[in-house]
Amino acid sequence: MMSFIYGLQSAARNCVFFRFNSLANWRKCNTLLVTSPDCHQVQINHTVNKYQRLGVSQCNRLTFLPGNFTFYRTFKNKRIACLPSSKSKEIWMTASKYTAWNDSFSRQLLIKEVTVVPALLHRPSCSPIRVIRCFHTSPRFQAAPVPFLLIILKPVQKLLAIIVGRGIRKWWQALPPNKKELFKESIRKNKWKLFLGLSSFGLVFLVFYFTHLEVSPITGRSKLLLLGKEHFRLLSELEYEAWMEEFKNDMLTEKDARYLTVKEVVYHLIECNKDIPGISEINWVIHVVDSPDINAFVLPNGQVFIFTGLLNSVNDIHQLSFLLGHEIAHAVLGHAAEKASLVHLLDFLGMIFLTMIWAICPRDSLAILGQWIQSKLQEYMFDRPYSRTLEAEADKIGLQLAAKACVDVRASSVFWQQMEFADSLHGHPKLPEWLSTHPSHGNRAEHLDRLIPQALKIREICNCPPLSGPDPRLLFKLSMKHFLEESEKEDLNTTVKKQKMATPSIQKQEQIPLTYIVEKRTGS
Repeated sequence: MMSFIYGLQSAARNCVFFRFNSLANWRKCNTLLVTSPDCHQVQINHTVNKYQRLGVSQCNRLTFLPGNFTFYRTFKNKRIACLPSSKSKEIWMTASKYTAWNDSFSRQLLIKEVTVVPALLHRPSCSPIRVIRCFHTSPRFQAAPVPFLLIILKPVQKLLAIIVGRGIRKWWQALPPNKKELFKESIRKNKWKLFLGLSSFGLVFLVFYFTHLEVSPITGRSKLLLLGKEHFRLLSELEYEAWMEEFKNDMLTEKDARYLTVKEVVYHLIECNKDIPGISEINWVIHVVDSPDINAFVLPNGQVFIFTGLLNSVNDIHQLSFLLGHEIAHAVLGHAAEKASLVHLLDFLGMIFLTMIWAICPRDSLAILGQWIQSKLQEYMFDRPYSRTLEAEADKIGLQLAAKACVDVRASSVFWQQMEFADSLHGHPKLPEWLSTHPSHGNRAEHLDRLIPQALKIREICNCPPLSGPDPRLLFKLSMKHFLEESEKEDLNTTVKKQKMATPSIQKQEQIPLTYIVEKRTGS
């Protein structure tokens, strides 16, 4: 998920200026051309300004042909219907009102009713009569979407805080001593006003924080969301385009057996968990990347990316189902938007502390050191622990999704035990968990072992068939024990062989006559 956040920022920076150019796209009202029925043609063109994502406009054309039927089309449902009529009857056409709404701004476009008078249709000549229906509006300024503003302003935040803090320090150092004393005295006199101002700011911050909390319908946990779902989905589209551009030469075809396996597992998980809020609303698309990386991730818009390195690391379909359930849980729970909201909030608070650091520290070198300490404290005290919390929550919900799909959930902890054992075999250093954005393999396995009894009860409630065969966790322990015993035997055999190879040289040295050695030494 961190790769999604970082990649999302870079992709959005590249596309932001291109997207801004198409945000407000107003179209002019077309001319209404009405001709007599002798010409066998009545065309009425309406242009409706519709805001779709990034300002894609759409033109709807209504065409009336004389005869026994009058065709009409509504803007709302865009379905073509017909009404029986005759030439002698009056033809009335009404364009329904259409309202277009957007999260960032609201715009209402009313399509005025247009009436075709019979006198216009039954003229003796075929000369066209041009009727113009136009409406004019005053120019409106469109606000840029919130995510784009945040992405643009984020690199500027730190620079602005440094400039302001350094300016305050330079201003204070340039003040004469008497003015410094006057300034301190003014602060002492107005300390209650300053306290009231700071308290008001803190109250506004708390109100802002609690009004942006949402309760997850799946877990019941309150989470901070500063970005709307539509805004974040727009950013995920940019992230999707960036990933597709990077992996365009490594994608497996839809006929590949590995792709078909992943597709079958994902669709089975979704089919068995339709009652979970949010799963049915997402359009899930699978992408299998031919890469040795042991990784998988899902974007908020339902784009599933899984690497062949992960497929080679799982033992069976049960482990793969749990891992895909874990990634689906990330998307359904909205962890990416939640993490991005926390990052933006911490960046705002960090900007305040950064300004104070550059204002208080007497030298730039100390301010740089303080800035580095502040960034590391923010990362290791808030960012990474929160990321580990989200990973543990995705493990829990992913295990429940797998249980409802009648998967052998006991295999979930075995996968992380395998990963821990593989790391030890390859000699990878075991870093402390607080340095990582994910829980350690051993802790994840222990956490899943505690959740497996509850997942087994969910399998029973869903009327899944009983699990047959021994527990995969027990089989893994026995296989590891056998592997270690075989390794010890091989090490012992290797040591014995080395000793046997060294023994003949020693015996040959002992068989050399002593007189020969003495004669050689005296001769030399």
